[in-house]
Amino acid sequence: MFPFETVEATSKGTESTYKAKLNFIWVSHDKTERAAGAQLILYPQYPEVRLSGFLRKCKFAPSQLLRPVPAAQRRFNNGPDGRVLFFGITSDGQTLAYLAPSESNIAQEFRQRQIAGEFPQDNVFFNLPMLGRSSKIILLERLAEIRDGGWQPSISLKKDGIFVPYKALNGGGYTLEALLGIIRNSSSEPDFMGWEIKAYSRDKVSLITTEPNGGMYGENGVKAFVRKYGKPSGEDMLYFTGTHRAACRNNKTGLTLVVRGFNPARKIIEDVDGAVELLTDDGRCEAAWSFAHLLVKWNKKHAQAAYVPYESEKVVAPTYRYLSPALLGEGTDFNRYLAALCAGLVIFDPGSKVMNASTEKSTVKARSQFRMSVRHLAELYQKFEPVKF
Repeated sequence: MFPFETVEATSKGTESTYKAKLNFIWVSHDKTERAAGAQLILYPQYPEVRLSGFLRKCKFAPSQLLRPVPAAQRRFNNGPDGRVLFFGITSDGQTLAYLAPSESNIAQEFRQRQIAGEFPQDNVFFNLPMLGRSSKIILLERLAEIRDGGWQPSISLKKDGIFVPYKALNGGGYTLEALLGIIRNSSSEPDFMGWEIKAYSRDKVSLITTEPNGGMYGENGVKAFVRKYGKPSGEDMLYFTGTHRAACRNNKTGLTLVVRGFNPARKIIEDVDGAVELLTDDGRCEAAWSFAHLLVKWNKKHAQAAYVPYESEKVVAPTYRYLSPALLGEGTDFNRYLAALCAGLVIFDPGSKVMNASTEKSTVKARSQFRMSVRHLAELYQKFEPVKF
């Protein structure tokens, strides 16, 4: 829910955590103030996430109102005491915060509407839909319009807002994104009003695509890695492919995928410096994705995800039509992803290549993707269901 840029792994004594800074702004009726120390702290051994540092060095933040209520004054022991803390997320990555005192009109109105069941609850938060409609409802309405439009030519959306034809045969996802107004490769943020959009026509669906940040690959880059482990394919091309499952050696590449630092039985991270790694037979790490690196990718993209089925045909150029129901996943955490990886449900299925490999003008295309069968997607989310549109 809260936008952050990077995750830092820290170890101090027996306590190991991940920390992520927030662009956190206190707002009131007449001023704003940035809380420079605000951050999220993940304690993977529990696991839980705390919001910390949001008052540090602040002059105008509501420090007095945020103090704990004395035990003798609590109405419901440790239950709600009437204060309401509102958060708002802006399109440029700010987290806005406003504290309403218990006796204020806004706090009293919120409690009345909350008791009436107007606001859906998501873990410890209540969601206040903007404009009276939730992002889920708006997404389903847009998908229904696209479904009713029937067959659509293969397109992508450029930064200038122009639709352009997309001739390759893998345009099902790009076309759906374009029809939803999503610019191709525009951002690492979710695609549509906080929802990650995934189009699929086969059993396997791509979850995240991100390049390793460690091992020989991280140090020397994709070209050096593919030259070492890729196989000849086509005219003067080296291709690195092959299904890699956790703890299973891939005979084609000679590499074994391992998840280091995660306990699959307890489903918790035991080493914050852990990583997903590709190892040689003698244990040398040739590529690695640190947990901190993957955490950013996973949490930003998959808090809410919509998987939309489609059909394709090609007469002169590729065309697509999108079908109901969509599969909607809500609520995830990184441990679910790592557990599915350890169980072999999530696979590493790369498609990186070096073209004109024997020449000085060789070019490279990196595609390090993790995929999963559609029938196992429910393992990744707290709530997962087909929804008609």
